[in-house]
Amino acid sequence: MRIETHGHQIEVTPALRDYVDSKLERLSRHFERPFDVRIQLGLDKPQHKAEATVTLPGRTLHADASAADMYAAIDLLADKLDRLLVKHKDRMVDHHRGENPVRDGSFG
Repeated sequence: MRIETHGHQIEVTPALRDYVDSKLERLSRHFERPFDVRIQLGLDKPQHKAEATVTLPGRTLHADASAADMYAAIDLLADKLDRLLVKHKDRMVDHHRGENPVRDGSFG
């Protein structure tokens, strides 16, 4: 997983970058293939805003979160991305591949 962190009207400090990396580390457990995550941190007064775009093969997911401080916004964003990836992974499972009399030959 490759994480790009950018700032919009704020400077991304090494501490913020490390915090984003540590929080988004858990997203890599959902997929074996590598994927890209682009994070944009900004100030939308009086709220701090964190946006993310996840690029998967064949799909692009987007989430954003706002909170009173940047670390809380990053926490909310990580939770939203985790839920989005779980939902996307569940959709990828082909539910038509289960038990079916036509496929196992007992039909007829």
